[in-house]
Amino acid sequence: MTSKLRVDAVLVQALIAGALSFAHLHDLAAAAGQTGWKAWAYPVSVDLLLVAAWRRLRADGSSRLAWCWFLVSLFASLGANVATAGFLDLADPPAWLRFGVAGWPAVAFLGGTLLAHSAPAPAPLVTPEPEYVPEPEGSGDAGPATEAESDPVDVPALPAAEPAPAPAVPAALVEHARKVAADHHTRTGSPIDTDTLRARLGVPAPMADAIAAQLA
Repeated sequence: MTSKLRVDAVLVQALIAGALSFAHLHDLAAAAGQTGWKAWAYPVSVDLLLVAAWRRLRADGSSRLAWCWFLVSLFASLGANVATAGFLDLADPPAWLRFGVAGWPAVAFLGGTLLAHSAPAPAPLVTPEPEYVPEPEGSGDAGPATEAESDPVDVPALPAAEPAPAPAVPAALVEHARKVAADHHTRTGSPIDTDTLRARLGVPAPMADAIAAQLA
């Protein structure tokens, strides 16, 4: 069976652009005094931060944190491409360029840590509106009460109503609540109470009770 190899033009273009950007970042780092394996680590760091921010945007939607680090890594990649095109004398790079290249590892570490360990915002809870049930015709015109109707009638006591079932809680919300409870315990040294948990999550009291029961 003959296998057919289909070349994707978009993929080829992405590989070419990535290779050029990788080389420009390496050249810029080498010109700023980062020699050997360190010069090759800089483009890897920039590209990984760019991919991490993009994946966070795809997974959690629009986020200020993800957009911030996406633009930071994109500016670093674009700046290297422009700087190596003859706009800067790489034989004698300016002091601000050396400063930026030397401080990039700490910036990339901070961005990667925030993207990997910050919890996404919980989805807003939508409370369904109660259905409108029209009253039957003629219910408002009851007319004068007769003597039989006005006499008191012994009505048997109704059985006690069963407690309403606990609302269903999404797994993502429970996981977010665990992190909030752990953070509260770390800061205060005591377990989080239901009122504080409800205020931190912004959920109704019945759902806060259901979440607290799962955290217990």
